Amino acid sequence: MNLGPNLQDLLQRIHRGSYRPQPSLRREILKENGKTRPLGLACVEDKIVQRTLVMVLERIYEVDFYDNSYGYRPGKSCHQALGEMGKAISTRRVNWVSDADIQGFFDNVDHQHLLAFLNQRIADPRLLKLIEKFLDAGVMIEGRFHETDEGIAQGSVLSPLLANVYLHYVLDQWFEEVVKKHIDGEAHLFRFADDFICCFQYADDAKRYQSTLGKRLGRFGLSLAPEKTKLIRFGRFAARDSREMGEGVPKTFDFLGFTHCCGLSRAGKFKLKRKTSKKKFRAKLQAMTAWLKRHLTTPAATVWEVVQLKLRGHYQYYGINDNWPWLMKFRTATKFLLFRWLRRRSQTGKQAWTWASFYRWLDIMPLSNPVKLTDLIAAYR
Repeated sequence: MNLGPNLQDLLQRIHRGSYRPQPSLRREILKENGKTRPLGLACVEDKIVQRTLVMVLERIYEVDFYDNSYGYRPGKSCHQALGEMGKAISTRRVNWVSDADIQGFFDNVDHQHLLAFLNQRIADPRLLKLIEKFLDAGVMIEGRFHETDEGIAQGSVLSPLLANVYLHYVLDQWFEEVVKKHIDGEAHLFRFADDFICCFQYADDAKRYQSTLGKRLGRFGLSLAPEKTKLIRFGRFAARDSREMGEGVPKTFDFLGFTHCCGLSRAGKFKLKRKTSKKKFRAKLQAMTAWLKRHLTTPAATVWEVVQLKLRGHYQYYGINDNWPWLMKFRTATKFLLFRWLRRRSQTGKQAWTWASFYRWLDIMPLSNPVKLTDLIAAYR
């Protein structure tokens, strides 16, 4: 009701330096492995200020960020990252892939290092002070205030950009200006937020990089997750080299929700194949199951409409070349969940719904089917 005066008051407080962000509300989100991910919920006023900060910082850092950074940037997407990585593996001299994972990245960002990085490009002390206020705002956990001397809140408007700034200096710049100058072959980095894959031509280069990566991250308060970090033979000649070395079939790696495999085209040539990773597939089905349980009393037509949207969203992201079977698996599993949901909500008992009656229902209200697949390499060439 008082939007105009409230915004004017907010602007004046920012100019005076009296604006103080509120502590974010901490919520634990369940992950696929049973662990939880902390999510920080900011108030509306803080979201407005953070969004304004993002608009300013994007103008500064978009000219600095490397093209191999794809996460939460204007005009960049997961599909672009997958497409460019696929093109490099399929057409460049790539024989090894380093798959590394930063352990608890958002929880371990060092504030002092982050502010030092920001200070390299931002000359306005008031802007730096405002960012520092958000970093030190603290969190509310079960009604109690907790200080935050490290980490950036996931879920906030500002955190993705701050994460990109941090990893730009810690990883991207180091890879482009140091790693590439001290290796003998080709090397390519592809990063989406804190998920990244590095491709190498020579094994010695890849091993030297991987042995140094942990030390590099350690200098800035970060560490690798050993169980999620590996170096594998991968690429156009991986199958041949694996046979000669007695290693069996080439191993696979996961990136941005897809499992990447070395395969063959119909013409018998190398083809990078991708399918929905089992981890993400299970997580999506668990999310669908939980959503249906929360809507046992919601009208069936409303539930059907939302499920259709969920299916289309799934197809839109996972509908890429070679992944058709896993799209249909997801549709079939969703159909089974809907059948079970209808039986549980029936007022006349489970006998009211049989597979025959359910299929008659589907004739009236059919589930969405995938329309077409996207060739990522061709789409983003």
